Amino acid sequence: MLAVTDLHAFYGRAHILHGVSLAASGGEVVALLGRNGAGKSTAMKAIMGLVPPAQGEVTFDGRRIERLAPHRIARLGLGYVPEERRIFTELSVMENLEVGRQAARDGAPTWTADRLFELFPNLGRMRERPGGRMSGGEQQMLTIARTLMGNPRCVLLDEPSEGLAPIIVEQMAQSIRALKSEGMCVLLSEQNLHFCEAIADRAYIIEKGQIRFGGSMAELAADASLREQYLSV
Repeated sequence: MLAVTDLHAFYGRAHILHGVSLAASGGEVVALLGRNGAGKSTAMKAIMGLVPPAQGEVTFDGRRIERLAPHRIARLGLGYVPEERRIFTELSVMENLEVGRQAARDGAPTWTADRLFELFPNLGRMRERPGGRMSGGEQQMLTIARTLMGNPRCVLLDEPSEGLAPIIVEQMAQSIRALKSEGMCVLLSEQNLHFCEAIADRAYIIEKGQIRFGGSMAELAADASLREQYLSV
């Protein structure tokens, strides 16, 4: 469903991504792992068009998208959950969800507020609460729920477990597994290897803007030297 080939991206004169290639299919969770500054978030933003790729191809559901504006990419059914969350702090949970609403689309689950409250029960108990009066974990859930209101076929999650309490991380893992069961394609960037082991089918490791490993999560879990070289702090 999502294929990235030889992707290069810059911030100003700084060459951040050096030929990144990866792929993710429907009904699959794929993790992009790496240390801080490795290029994970830049890869997500380049796929979404927020950082214009200097070279390479991004194909989503059979269509080239690397030259499209971010809003056009979103309308094709590619959802993006930024690391910064970016909820509307003055709006209630329900109002935040309405902001993300798009029409139902073929080949994608159709999400309503009630379905999302089943996926994220915490949100269902605070429907009228302003986003600014929620915990970090609750805001992360709201950001994902708002993205799902766009009925995407594939969703990009940038550091979904960062800074969350362990019990919230487990709830997040359950929610991502539920998205997979809906047949969605999920690509997430992460530093938390244990979190990825619980949910991901495959993994890529990025380091200094280059892919250093691509394979099954089981292969990565079994290779201590690889984890030590690219993921240890």
